[in-house]
Amino acid sequence: MSTQGVEITVGNSSMSKVFTDTSTDNQWSGNVLTDSIAGQSLGILIPNATLTYAQAGYNSGAMAYRIQNAQTLRVSARGFGVLNGQYCMSESGIGPVRVNPNDILTVYPVPAAAGAASNAIAWVETTKGTELMKAVEADDGAAVALTTAINNQTLGDAFFNSVLRSVKVQVQDQHSLLQVQVVDEMGGIVMTLQGGFRGASTASRSNQYNLDASGLGIPIGKGWSLKVVCKSDE
Repeated sequence: MSTQGVEITVGNSSMSKVFTDTSTDNQWSGNVLTDSIAGQSLGILIPNATLTYAQAGYNSGAMAYRIQNAQTLRVSARGFGVLNGQYCMSESGIGPVRVNPNDILTVYPVPAAAGAASNAIAWVETTKGTELMKAVEADDGAAVALTTAINNQTLGDAFFNSVLRSVKVQVQDQHSLLQVQVVDEMGGIVMTLQGGFRGASTASRSNQYNLDASGLGIPIGKGWSLKVVCKSDE
């Protein structure tokens, strides 16, 4: 499995700490960042501190991060990383989050797909909760279903009988998101959301996301899917 170096700086108006790891692509497991100086996890290093921002960076592809209680598994903050060198403080706000002594910083990096294909990840929020979903090597122009990062379930399998609230998508570096489609069990398109560029493109509005759609209210049926349509060049 491929790996890459990742870094997250967390802090508030009066202090910050840098956490690093060499993380394995396409998984959460084992990707726990530790302080670059003391080698400690988040909760051990700064218990009870209040965090108001997190600047996360990766080397290639895309990346999601979260602050999670290692015992209860409760997630207190989540977001996307950016390609190293493309940090933007105005996009880095979280919380405020009070650090629990059991909290850890974990990441889910994905590598860059080769050729006319794209890797993409998405934070999907429903009334049942928020999950990271992914599309692997989505061919240019093809509508490819997102599946949950942990157990590979589609939208309808994971979130049946809930309501879709928001979708935030990150496509790998230098690739674009053409559309996100909410598709019912018969293959009918319930909603189309237009995407765009991120990062260094002149048309980019964000270094973190290709689409940030909130305020949705779509009841999810069994057999439904959430699909992305990507393009491998700008």
